[in-house]
Parts: sequence; C-alpha cells; structure tokens
Amino acid sequence: MQTIKDTWTMAKRSLKHILRSPDTIITVVISPIALLLMFVYVLGGALGEQTGSVSYVDFITPGIIVLTVISGIAYAAFRLNNDIQKGIINRFRTMPVAPSSVLGGQVMSSTLSNLFSSILVLVVAFAVGFRTSAGLNEWLMFAGLVTLFTLATTWMAIFFGLLAKSAEGASSFSYILMLLIFISPSFVPTSSMTPILRGFAENQPFTPIIETMRSLLTTGTLGGKEWIAMAWCVGILVVMYALSVWQYKRKITVANS
Repeated sequence: MQTIKDTWTMAKRSLKHILRSPDTIITVVISPIALLLMFVYVLGGALGEQTGSVSYVDFITPGIIVLTVISGIAYAAFRLNNDIQKGIINRFRTMPVAPSSVLGGQVMSSTLSNLFSSILVLVVAFAVGFRTSAGLNEWLMFAGLVTLFTLATTWMAIFFGLLAKSAEGASSFSYILMLLIFISPSFVPTSSMTPILRGFAENQPFTPIIETMRSLLTTGTLGGKEWIAMAWCVGILVVMYALSVWQYKRKITVANS
C-alpha cells in the first residue's frame, strides 16, 4: 500500500512538471494535432487517393496516436535523466520512500499524460471527419492496446533515460522510433513504397500495432494481426523493464561505491 502511495506521489510530481512546461505541452499535444490537420488538409487530397474506400482521416488517425505516444515518452527519458544529473534521484534514495516508486512514478505519469494526449487527438480527429465502426468492445480493446504500447515504450524511455549521459541525449532514441512510424503504413499504404522499403515497413514492430488499431476503429474487427501486435508490445515491455531495473541497480551500486 505504501509503495502505491509513494508511486502516486512521484507521478503527481512529474505531472506537475509537465503542466508547468509549455514546450512539453507543445510537443506532446499541439504538435500531433497540428500534424493531423496538416496531413488531412494539406496532403490528404493527394495521399487520400491511395487509401481506397477508407477516408484519409480514418486511415491516419491510428498512426497519429502512435506518434503522440512516442513524442510523449521522449520527455519521460528527459525528465528522468534531468533528475539524475541534478542529484534528485540520490536525494530520493535517502528518504523513506519505496525504491520502486522512483521509476514507477515516471512510468505512471508518462502513461497518464500520453493517454490524455491521445484522447485529445481523437477528439480533434472526430471534429475533422473521423468516423468509426467500433463498438464498446472494440473501443476497450483499442484502449488496452494503446495503454500496453505506451507502457512498453515508456519503459524503453526509462532505460535510455538511465543510460544517457545528458538530459538532451536521453530523448534522442525517439528519433529512431519516429522513423519507424514514417516507414510504416501510418500515413500511406505500403503498396506505394519501393520493394525494399515495403519489405521493411511490412515487417517492422510498429506495423501490426498500427494496423490492429486501424482495423479496430475503421471496421470494428481485430484484423488478424492482433497477436503479432501483442507479442511485440509484451516483448518490448518485458525486455525494457528488465534492462531498466538492471541499469537502475547498477547506477545505485556505482553511486554507493
């Protein structure tokens, strides 16, 4: 019980930092919404011809949700490394708080803020024409998949936040994840890509996740790649959690020596 209380206290501290940081809000909320509007109103006329019977805003909304999450977790790595550089993590270790709450609070705040940002993106998507065939069950599965994806990638951010030597470098890993979003069926079908790029796009981790989200929302079905999507999310979550805990214990050992 004390661990949950301490984790929530750490999460509230992190959420306050997010709310007081205009650049964070611009990056994790306003930028994804601006990209959604740009793709729909600037590029949608040309790119929308490639999505067949699916309207372009319906096609790209899942990809924008994934982009929103990746933008958000980059700040989780930044904030954690900033606390390390300023000695705040060492200060926490001298206080009567549960050791697991230090990382757990960052994960909880990142997950809550990213889910909130994703909801805002969906609201704007509905306002510009997004429509869905999903019922309650499909929406619950969609929310579960977004939450699992957020948790998995947040633990990736935690690992890089612990590993990096500077706060600025801690968030640089997100650029690689951004490339995976753009080289995927997020914004155009893979059939329009060159053969080599198409082969990569159809077999990289984000593709089954995005396609499952799209299938749940546009057709109200799982689409057939849900188990691959789940396997990638759970695999990333388990590996990154183990690496993060190992790296955190290693830092504590070095600090105590």
